[in-house]
Amino acid sequence: MPRSLKKGPFVNYKLIQKIIINNRLKPKKIIKTWSRASTITPEFIGNSIAVHNGKKFMTIYISENMVGHKLGEFSPTRTFRRHSGAKKIHNSLPFNKTTKSC
Repeated sequence: MPRSLKKGPFVNYKLIQKIIINNRLKPKKIIKTWSRASTITPEFIGNSIAVHNGKKFMTIYISENMVGHKLGEFSPTRTFRRHSGAKKIHNSLPFNKTTKSC
């Protein structure tokens, strides 16, 4: 369920301060954050943010299409290894197409 319009989007206070300072700099620095719940606002566009996924920081470049999403959506916490292999079923009697069922 989305957050109330009266409250507005959640953005970590220290993160938004760092974004405002970083927007004034010509060579923009990568900002590290643990705040995965922060919503991406238009001020974030053009910045690179390193979001912690529980093990390491995943660097993401913020574009216009990301506005309104959460930072945590772009740094997955679980690594997909693979699906388990298909298990073969060995039947002792093969299916006979000529046999009619009653």
